[in-house]
Amino acid sequence: MSLRVATVDALSAWHAPDDRADGLRRDYLEHLATYEDGMLKACRAGHVTASAVIVDPAGGRVLLTLHAKILRWLQTGGHCEPGDRTPAEAALREAHEESGIAGLTLLADGAPVYLDRHDTPCAVHLDVQYAALAPPGAAEVISEESLDLRWFAFDALPADTDDSVRALVGRARALV
Repeated sequence: MSLRVATVDALSAWHAPDDRADGLRRDYLEHLATYEDGMLKACRAGHVTASAVIVDPAGGRVLLTLHAKILRWLQTGGHCEPGDRTPAEAALREAHEESGIAGLTLLADGAPVYLDRHDTPCAVHLDVQYAALAPPGAAEVISEESLDLRWFAFDALPADTDDSVRALVGRARALV
């Protein structure tokens, strides 16, 4: 099964938590029906990306990355790659690459937690968002994609954190 088909299957089975997310879910499905390469960075009309906010429930906190290009605190994530089999796998790969944390597992039985559509310097990102559980004692390592990595309490996100990250953190918090 291709990544595109796996993404269509995951989005078709997903029960969106609100009307906004359901509208985005339908938009993503339409995008994937229209563009064969809609999962890949090469699709200039926009492409599906995968991200994960990393959660430490014992510490009541999430790990955010100060993205080197966007210059904002965000969840880990990014472009899907041809070797990814599912968007969940892409999100876990990105989370591990950007945080250096091994042994991450997805919450919500591996289903998406939320969706967000946003403009970036390369194109529109149709982000499929997950929540990943950090193993006890996890130690982060800053990657070349980040200026910084930092744990933030659920209730103490940076002041300039955008609404999409706040919504994702809220959904992740509700899962733990």
